[in-house]
Amino acid sequence: MMSTFSAFTNLNFRFCWASNISLYISRWMQMTTLSWFVFDQTESAFMVSLIGFFGLAPLMFFGLFGGVIADFLNKKVLIIISQIITFSGAAVMTFLLLFDLLQLWHVYVAIFVPGVSWALDMPSRRALVMDILGPDRITNGISLDAVGMHTSKMIGPATAGALIAFTGVLGTYVFMSVIIFVGTVSIFQVNMNQDDFDQRNKNHFSVLSAIKFFFIELGDAFKYALNNQTIFAVLVITFFMNLLLFPYMQMVSIISKEVLYVGPLLMGILMASDGFGALIGSTALASKSKMEFHGRYYLYGSILSLSGLLLFGISDIYFISMILLFALGLGTSGFGTMQSVIVLLVSKKEFRGRCMGLVTLCIGAAPVGSIILGLSSEMFSTSNALIINSAIGLVLVIISGYKMTSIRGRIIPDN
Repeated sequence: MMSTFSAFTNLNFRFCWASNISLYISRWMQMTTLSWFVFDQTESAFMVSLIGFFGLAPLMFFGLFGGVIADFLNKKVLIIISQIITFSGAAVMTFLLLFDLLQLWHVYVAIFVPGVSWALDMPSRRALVMDILGPDRITNGISLDAVGMHTSKMIGPATAGALIAFTGVLGTYVFMSVIIFVGTVSIFQVNMNQDDFDQRNKNHFSVLSAIKFFFIELGDAFKYALNNQTIFAVLVITFFMNLLLFPYMQMVSIISKEVLYVGPLLMGILMASDGFGALIGSTALASKSKMEFHGRYYLYGSILSLSGLLLFGISDIYFISMILLFALGLGTSGFGTMQSVIVLLVSKKEFRGRCMGLVTLCIGAAPVGSIILGLSSEMFSTSNALIINSAIGLVLVIISGYKMTSIRGRIIPDN
C-alpha cells in the first residue's frame, strides 16, 4: 500500500497534485455542463461537437509552443499564469449567468480560453512531476496524477449533473470557480529552487531571437521523435485515439437524452462510470513498484477503450451503457498513464518538455475528431457515428502496435 502512494511523501508533489486535480475537475464539470446546455438550447449534435472543437483546438496551435517553453522557462510560473487565466474565464461565465447575459457564442469562448492555458501548461505540469520526483518514481507520480485525473472524471460529471438538476448552470460555475481558486493557491506552495529547472538557454527568449529559436528547437524535437520508434509509436497511437475515441465525451449528453432517455443527474452518473473505471485502472498501475513493459499497458488499454466505445454505441440500456463506459475508462487508464510515462522515461532530459509538447500536438487531433463526429452524427445518428469511429480506431491502433514492435517491448529509461 505504501508503494502505491510513495510519491505523496514529497510535499512539492502533493501541492502539484492538488493543483492538477483542481484543473481536471473543473474541465470535466465544464465539458459536462456546456455540452448539456448547448444540446438543450439547440438540439444539434454538430453544435455540441463544437464544444469539443473549441475546447481542444488550442492544443493544435499552442501545444508545441508549450512544450518548448517547458524546457527553458520556470514551469511553476507558467502553471500559475495558466491557473489565473482559467479562473478568470470561470469568473466571467459566473457573472454572465448571474445577470442572465449568457449567449451561445459565450459558451464557445468559455471553453476556448481555458483550452489555451491547458495547451500551454500541460507539458509543464508533466515535466514538473519529473523534476520533483526523478526517474525512479516518475511512474508512481504520473500514475497518481492519473488517479487524480480519473477521480475528477468521476467527480466532475456527477457533480455537474447534480448541480444542473438542482441549481442550474450557474451553480456549476460558482462551484468551478472555487475549485480553480484552490488549485491556484496550491501551485503557489510548490517550492522549487532556481536550479531545479533548466535555464541553460533562457537568453534565447529575447524579442529578436524568440521566433527563430522556437522553430530551431521544434525541428530538433521532431527529428528526435522520428528517430526514436517508441516515442513515435506513442505519438501515432495518441493521434488516432484523440481523433477517433475521445470526441465521444461531449456526445454522452446526446446519447443520454435521445437513446437512454435520462436527465442531467443520470447523465452525470453515466459519465462518472467512465471515470470510475479509469480510477480503478490507474490505482492498480500506481501500486506496481516495478514495471518494464509500459507500452503493453498503453497499447492494450487503447484497444480495450475502443472496444468499449463500439459496444456503447450499440447499447440502448442504461445499466449496460454504464458497464461499457466503465470498461472504456479502465482502458483509458492504461493509455493515459503510460502515454506520459513512456515519453518521459525514454526521452533525454533536454528534450522532455518538447516531446511532451509533441504529445500535446497529437492530442490536438481531438478537435478535428469532434467536428467529424458531429457531422457524422447529423448524417447517421450519434450512436452509429460512435460505432464507425471506434471500429476505424481499432483497426488503426492494432496495425500501429503490430508494425511498431518497440511499443510492446521492454522500456529502458534514458537517464
